[in-house]
Amino acid sequence: MTQPDLLTAVDKDRRKLLLASAGTMAIASLPLVAQAAGANTHRATAQSQKGQHAMNTITTKDGVEIFYKDWGPKTAQPIMFHHGWPLSSDDWDAQMLFFVSQGYRVVAHDRRGHGRSAQVSEGHDMDHYAADAFAVVEALNLTKVIHVGHSTGGGEVARYVAKYGQPSGRAAKAVLVSAVPPLMLKTANNPEGLPMEVFDGFRAGVAGNRAQMFLDVPAGPFYGFNREGAKVYPGVVQNWWRQGMMGSAKAHYEGIKAFSETDQTADLQAITIPTLVMHGDDDQIVPIADAALKAVKLLKNGSLKVYKGYPHGMLTTHADVINPDLLAFFKS
Repeated sequence: MTQPDLLTAVDKDRRKLLLASAGTMAIASLPLVAQAAGANTHRATAQSQKGQHAMNTITTKDGVEIFYKDWGPKTAQPIMFHHGWPLSSDDWDAQMLFFVSQGYRVVAHDRRGHGRSAQVSEGHDMDHYAADAFAVVEALNLTKVIHVGHSTGGGEVARYVAKYGQPSGRAAKAVLVSAVPPLMLKTANNPEGLPMEVFDGFRAGVAGNRAQMFLDVPAGPFYGFNREGAKVYPGVVQNWWRQGMMGSAKAHYEGIKAFSETDQTADLQAITIPTLVMHGDDDQIVPIADAALKAVKLLKNGSLKVYKGYPHGMLTTHADVINPDLLAFFKS
């Protein structure tokens, strides 16, 4: 065999050896590849499960996903917070952090069409709002609950307690903060109410330029930032806008009718559990004369606390005052 032929043969043998070695290594590594793949799948599943756990939701009887937060010891006294229009459970940050630090279990949900809850087409009325709240209470098996509602959330609390909370025996106390009941709209029987033009203006704002309206409301009357000498917090305005724009325009549009035209006189009259009514006398969104001053007279076991000069959004601007007053009522 010539030298070139010998070199060729050696090269062929070397290639065979390398291929064989590579094949052996590939076969030997298959379990490791499978194991790594399994590990990756496990991590992805774990992350997915964590994500699902972080997005707590319940499904109502009519198939609507409702997002909720549930913080604190599961055996502690539960407080459930009901937010206002057009916001989300995030609007209760100042209260939830305060009361969880006091040892309470704090729960808050995003109303249907608001925040992280499903943007469904129908059901934007007090009856559905109350039924959705009860679905959360039942799913978490909450008992002896203190319900706190702000603005539209106050209407939700009134309807909930009268229709579900008391009949089921699950409601212990209620708080209506800057709340809409008994009725916001001016009628023959409610001459102190606001004219329909006010609420038509809200609807026009939502339909015409919701993004701008959701800046103008918090920057102006909601927190009293339009008052002379008021200290304006841009972050508070931006947070209001953020919460509003997370929700459905249709839910917001139809919700205006719910909070303005729902007569909740009968709801208030039916409530027998201890109920605290809290309202600022400079509320430019829900004027006190047509709300708290009437509501407390309709309640069988109600008490009223008026805050001089406080705005509609006093839960945020004056949390340092409101939270201790809430705590005192809870403990009383």
